[in-house]
Amino acid sequence: MTIATAISTFSVLDEVAIADFAASIRGQVIRPDDPEYDGARAVWNGMIDKYPDLIARCTGTADVVAAVNFARQQNVGIAVRGNGHNVAGNAVRDGGLVTDLSLMKGIQVNPSKRTASAQPGVRWGELDVETQRYGLVTPGGEVSTTGIAGYTLAGGMGLLHRKWGLACDNLLSAEVVTANGEVVRASITEHPDLYWAIRGGGGNFGIVTWFEFQLHQLGPKVFTSMVIHPVAEAAAVLRGWEAFTRQAPDEVTSEAALWRMPPSPDFPPEWRDLPVVMTNTVYAGPVEEGERAVQALRELGARFST
Repeated sequence: MTIATAISTFSVLDEVAIADFAASIRGQVIRPDDPEYDGARAVWNGMIDKYPDLIARCTGTADVVAAVNFARQQNVGIAVRGNGHNVAGNAVRDGGLVTDLSLMKGIQVNPSKRTASAQPGVRWGELDVETQRYGLVTPGGEVSTTGIAGYTLAGGMGLLHRKWGLACDNLLSAEVVTANGEVVRASITEHPDLYWAIRGGGGNFGIVTWFEFQLHQLGPKVFTSMVIHPVAEAAAVLRGWEAFTRQAPDEVTSEAALWRMPPSPDFPPEWRDLPVVMTNTVYAGPVEEGERAVQALRELGARFST
């Protein structure tokens, strides 16, 4: 089999080497002629259309180690997929090996320590379900189907960050498979340089197989507000929004955006496909306090709805 190498040249891999690799992992090695191939190479951004030579669906850390060792020993280029939500499509590549972590779904919550550990195939909605059993949360994505891995490693700005920081600020430790196949724990006391690098540096320093997050008391109910204004109100709304955010308490995280309403049945027909300006706000505290704290923002300008 001809396969793309790590330096964008091509070499022929012995079928025995591929067979040995496939036999060494509990997961599945998918090849272009397998029926699962097209589904396995697809990512969230439908504009990304890439064709890896092999896809390794890993089920645990040992499978990831085997994939990294195979890629290094055979000089094969590698990409890493958590849930494939990255818009740029970095989770897949043309040629080489995709190490697919989407089946790694373990979650462990320690409510007494207020920590949660999760594997890279977990999505934010799945992690929230488990932590909210104890009224706990860590700052995560605004879209529940976003994976925790790429989001955290790239920084992770969401709707709790003014109170508790970015997702990477709440990463206490990580289990990382390095390029030489070693499994290490990165934290403020263990491999601190690696710990510094992965908190915002993206997936460039190894493959994270477990994330440990700090949790905070919040929920199960929170106050949120989304207000949609006609685009003609944009200047007044954005000025008012900026003034509001300057004096808002840290519990308030708010975003403003210029947007076009989607042609969705979720919205009244007269709103669809219209340019709008919108504010989206979450209060990280008691619901009653949130309603009072956000009232001035909700009263800005003409609006379709709150």
